Amino acid sequence: MASTAPVEVDRPTGERDVEPDVPWVVIVWNDPINLMSYVVWVFQKLFGYSREKATKLMLDVHHKGKAVVSHGTREKCEHDVARLHAHGLWATMQRDR
Repeated sequence: MASTAPVEVDRPTGERDVEPDVPWVVIVWNDPINLMSYVVWVFQKLFGYSREKATKLMLDVHHKGKAVVSHGTREKCEHDVARLHAHGLWATMQRDR
């Protein structure tokens, strides 16, 4: 018969503050290269957005110069930016405010 021994856990020491993982956002910027229909298609393909949502985001990019198209952890946003770049779109990421 196996017995379970108590486990000792060290308490953290020091004055180090741990910051919560602040969400990040992915921004797509307007460019004079890509067709609006192509941008809609990319948003649908990469993010699974409906045609209506993808079109609204594309129009924000076109008229306002940019749109937030994705959000999440830093790693997820880095991945999304890389995928957008692979499709020829100009995208950056920043901490969500």
